[in-house]
Amino acid sequence: MATKIRLQRHGKKGKPFYYIVVADARAPRDGRFIERIGSYNPNTNPATIDINFDKTLDWVNSGAQPTDTCRAILSYKGVLYRKHLQGGVAKGALTAEQADEKFQAWLDQKEGKITGKKTGLTNAKEEARKAALAAETKKNADRAAAIAAKNAPVAEEAEAPAEEEAPETDAPAAESAEETAE
Repeated sequence: MATKIRLQRHGKKGKPFYYIVVADARAPRDGRFIERIGSYNPNTNPATIDINFDKTLDWVNSGAQPTDTCRAILSYKGVLYRKHLQGGVAKGALTAEQADEKFQAWLDQKEGKITGKKTGLTNAKEEARKAALAAETKKNADRAAAIAAKNAPVAEEAEAPAEEEAPETDAPAAESAEETAE
């Protein structure tokens, strides 16, 4: 029986969620499967992949063929690299300790990349939030200035005639003071 490691789609329209399953190659996509070995949620950033590493490695070693997408997922999680290292141990190119050391170094590097991406996304989101807040503050200040400018000319027009009248009354008074001085 030819077995495949493939994705089984669940979730609603536009929001897919997948189970990673081992199934007979002749079975329908969402139909009968032999064993569920993990899940994959592409809706999160970065995508969430939960996988039973040991069961998956056993299935790959026993000949189950992953589909293209599952091959990428298994490669991302290190299952295929672990199988490659076990092949090297079986041929005598590596010892088991060297293989474990190489795999652990690879896992540490991979974890560093994932952490870097998560912090980068968090920082980008924070910067976008700060920029939006600054833009909103500027917009509110501009709006307040426009309202103040709209209301200010009405107040200045009311005060302006009073100020204009005062110099006119001072001017005749000054003229009359000059006339009396002569």
